[in-house]
Amino acid sequence: MTTYSRLTAFALLVGLVAACSPGGEDGGSGGGYVAAGNQDTVVPLTVEELSAQVDCEPRMQVDASDIRTGYCKTDAGEFFVSTFISEDGKNAWMDQAPEYKPHLVGPLWTVLGDLKTLKALQGPLKGDLHLKDHRVSPTPVSG
Repeated sequence: MTTYSRLTAFALLVGLVAACSPGGEDGGSGGGYVAAGNQDTVVPLTVEELSAQVDCEPRMQVDASDIRTGYCKTDAGEFFVSTFISEDGKNAWMDQAPEYKPHLVGPLWTVLGDLKTLKALQGPLKGDLHLKDHRVSPTPVSG
């Protein structure tokens, strides 16, 4: 076997080991979503799972095939948790809801509420706080 062939085989082996190993303390969930099959497929958290992370049982407002929205009221404040089946769907929805700024954003979900509430939820939900347009000029604020 030539040196080039050995390096190629070793690189493939390293890639396989990395792909098959768990991704850290959270079992490889990547902060709230799990890659399933190929890298583009994301299994989203549900409204109920996100709400449970901040000790809330949501009151469902929308339960459609492409979006689900629940209302929560906690000690942190009042807010809406929405989940989507695709990032394109989330972006399209956010484009149509400019009056709901600021918002907390994660993979296939958004949380809408006042700034004080969103800052309180940012840590537990591990989302990015956006104060302006979510795609053109996002302003993430660290927690």
